[in-house]
Amino acid sequence: MSGDWMKSKFILLRGWKRLGCITSILIIVVTASIASQRGTQSAPPQPYTGQSSTQRAEDVYDVQQRKAMEKKANSQRQQDIRKDTEKLLELATELKQEVDKSNENMLSMGVVKKAEEIEKLAKSVKNKMKGE
Repeated sequence: MSGDWMKSKFILLRGWKRLGCITSILIIVVTASIASQRGTQSAPPQPYTGQSSTQRAEDVYDVQQRKAMEKKANSQRQQDIRKDTEKLLELATELKQEVDKSNENMLSMGVVKKAEEIEKLAKSVKNKMKGE
């Protein structure tokens, strides 16, 4: 009798273990399906930033406008650089002509002033190229 009792107790215990495993798996599957349904039904809430959707739209518009202004300013800067480099070439050519006209003993004040003008313009072009 005692052998039959132990055998039936073991079978009963094994049945409870199976039932516990099946129940655990069922709970996990149901929980996962509920979580996935919640995820597909609505987007996760956006973090609170203290701004309404209208304010965010205005911020996006402001960013776009700032980028457009920066692009326009960059284009204008490029045009200024081209214009200044053309002026530099012209001044350098004039300086060369004046130096060629002068002799070894005499250099005119015009040549010195032209060299200073070239120097200022060259610094200006350099700063514009750096974006300052």
